[in-house]
Amino acid sequence: MPYLWMNDEEGGTLTFPLTKQMFTIGKRNGNDLVLDRTNISRQHARIYWRNGGFYLQDLGSRNGTYLNGARVTSEVRIADGARIRLADTELIFAEENAAPAPAAAPSQPARPQPENFSPPAPSGKKIAGPLKKRIHVQLVKDMDLKHVDFSKHSEEEIRRKAIDATWMIVREYNQEIPEWVSRERLVKEVVDEALGLGPLEDLLADPEVDEIMVNRADQIFVERRGRLELTDLEFMDNGQVLSVIRRILAPIGRRIDESSPMVDARLKDGSRVNAIIHPLALTGPSITIRKFAKTPFTIDDLVAFGTLTKNMARFIELAVKNRMNICISGGTGSGKTTTLNVVSAFIPRSERIVTIEDAAELKLPQEHVVSLEAKPPNIEGKGAIPIRKLVINSLRMRPDRIIVGECRGGEALDMLQAMNTGHDGSLTTLHANSPRDALNRLETMVLMAGMELPSKAIRDQVASAINVIFHEARLPDGKRKITQVSEITGMEGNVITMQDVFKFQQRGYGPQGEVVGDFVPTGAVPKFVHELRARGIQVDMNMFR
Repeated sequence: MPYLWMNDEEGGTLTFPLTKQMFTIGKRNGNDLVLDRTNISRQHARIYWRNGGFYLQDLGSRNGTYLNGARVTSEVRIADGARIRLADTELIFAEENAAPAPAAAPSQPARPQPENFSPPAPSGKKIAGPLKKRIHVQLVKDMDLKHVDFSKHSEEEIRRKAIDATWMIVREYNQEIPEWVSRERLVKEVVDEALGLGPLEDLLADPEVDEIMVNRADQIFVERRGRLELTDLEFMDNGQVLSVIRRILAPIGRRIDESSPMVDARLKDGSRVNAIIHPLALTGPSITIRKFAKTPFTIDDLVAFGTLTKNMARFIELAVKNRMNICISGGTGSGKTTTLNVVSAFIPRSERIVTIEDAAELKLPQEHVVSLEAKPPNIEGKGAIPIRKLVINSLRMRPDRIIVGECRGGEALDMLQAMNTGHDGSLTTLHANSPRDALNRLETMVLMAGMELPSKAIRDQVASAINVIFHEARLPDGKRKITQVSEITGMEGNVITMQDVFKFQQRGYGPQGEVVGDFVPTGAVPKFVHELRARGIQVDMNMFR
């Protein structure tokens, strides 16, 4: 019978008979050989019999499959004595017979003896399975967590009690827990699932993770440095995902159910959350979290990231401090909200700022800030207060500046009117593919307000209200850059005129697929700069050269 063998940590040898035509290897229960290790993928590789020989195939693993030192990129035939390496785990293939033995009966696990053996996992490995679920259920029962009044106890106090209670349960189950399982890690994961956001806790704490995407209970993706990665983390089931969603919504008074199956929310640190459940999400509850830095980024950070240059940063400071109305445009995930937060930091601390958002995300350093957040409808479908009403109300709050987190509809009309009636220096963002497209979208959104205005009148409003558009894009390599800075110069007939002040010119791609290019000033000097100089304000003109 053909088999695989490997060395164990104690210097012995483990054998794995190949009792099936198709033998799969991975970390997920259900594989013929389960290697519960952090660098092994759920379904890592497979060995199968075909045309009188054995073949090895990688199943899209993250850390690769190697045969005799060469990475396997397609199916490859293996011979007696072949060395197979999955990440850093090495197996030796031994072919005793010319063909595999008949498939094992369903009642006989295709695993080595002793039954249900799994090689040791690192101490920090996430522990999954029925045992952890039993401990979790026992903790909820022992602490009666469903009836705990969290308003009467601090989070630290409840968590400390939960940790103590979980340790007592773990000691009761000690004989059932494999030796290689870290008890400390097991306790942490159970408490995270009972009181926190389960497997998302570690991802939220990871500074390299920018976005978290839960497609279903057993599939969690993250974005790191602009690249999407499938993680090895999982929820216990869809019920736990739904519990986490409700735990996120509870503090901000929002709800999710079959009558209202999607919702926008935020975490305590300001991170943006979108959740959608059955019947809209067919594979299970889905969560998308856009993380925000615990310490807000500064303009120097954006320069260091390559989002813009020092000269562009100086221009932004000049425009904000001199009360230019600014629109930040870009596609989804291009970094508009982060840039808006950074740009807003240049507003003088002596001015009163009113921020209006669908889900509050902005973190301004100024003290004189009033933050308003739109309200969704209640369970009867009533009581909704949209952004447009907040924009209208903000005009009665004596603001020096109005910041609308994102214009999506009819509030664009009220925003433009505010900019045209003494609230200079206001800022907003909107989705668009270019500065010109941003102007077209503004016109469309004004029409969504229900006002039957002629296109010429709308364009006149836009041209007189908006001074500068910063357009941000996410490039193919995942990096975010302000690719255009454009000034609105006026109207020519029915067309809004504009000129680029700075542009990002792409020259190609580097050896690692990174975008190569330069930020260049076009040589155009904005009209408002000439006006500032005419008033005696000093402006360093070198930034435009």
